[in-house]
Amino acid sequence: MRSLPIKVALIVAGAALCGCGQSDNRSAGGAARPQVLTVKGSDTMVHLASTWAEGFMKAHPKVDVAVTGGGSGTGIAALLNGTTDICAASRSMEEKELKQAAEKHIKPKEFVVARDGIAIVVNPANPLNEVTMDQLKKMYTGTYTNWNEVGGLDEPIVLLSRENSSGTYVFFQEHVLARKDYAPSARLMPATSAIIQETAAGKGAIGYVGLGYAAEAKGKIKVLNVRKDADSPAVEPTIETVVSGEYPVSRALFLYTNGEPAGTARAFLDFALSPEGQKAVEEMGYVPVKQGVSVK
Repeated sequence: MRSLPIKVALIVAGAALCGCGQSDNRSAGGAARPQVLTVKGSDTMVHLASTWAEGFMKAHPKVDVAVTGGGSGTGIAALLNGTTDICAASRSMEEKELKQAAEKHIKPKEFVVARDGIAIVVNPANPLNEVTMDQLKKMYTGTYTNWNEVGGLDEPIVLLSRENSSGTYVFFQEHVLARKDYAPSARLMPATSAIIQETAAGKGAIGYVGLGYAAEAKGKIKVLNVRKDADSPAVEPTIETVVSGEYPVSRALFLYTNGEPAGTARAFLDFALSPEGQKAVEEMGYVPVKQGVSVK
């Protein structure tokens, strides 16, 4: 994905986070300093959140938006610890996380801000053009270890996965692996960009990435069409097939706040769900939603 110029915000210890627009915006010498809004979490969403931040700061020049990744789990932990205003997540919060939130008197508010298809990517030299959900499951759980078991060449399968702090890792495990463990041979990559790089370099590699990343890496990697089962049609991951529900590996993308958002956090959410914000969703290769849907 392309790199975007984002203001670097210095977060001082003790600064008020949620509703940062209500924090003290005067420096020790009495001069006005920018308000700071922090957005932390999903690596899948970091470029999208950065695009939103860029547009938001143009409209709100007195606000600095600091966007960082690290994975959905990292962002959720930051929300629970009070160290981010907004958490970006490519999965819903888990029951154990909701329990931790209740124990800390945190009230997570979940907003659906976009949808995403998970593209299955292989090296361009791989002759396969499609794969079934069951084949994916058997590869990633270690039942299949050679490409000739799924109609490919006599070549060892090199499994590439995100780390377990990633919402994409969790989604793939739940939706594709039916909650079974990843094969011990799976290589855990620190970022989606690393999966793209390793897939482009390794003939036997297979990985999974967000739809926007796959579009950006076109030519470096090959995207496989996916069948729900052997009798279903092979479906290409596109905005249209994700919206229609035809493509079987898709998900919602979320922003979380602690309680009903207010002030600058509310304004940022409104921007993300505005026509301009949703246009950015589509331009980044994700699937826009008509409006934000608060589900918790």
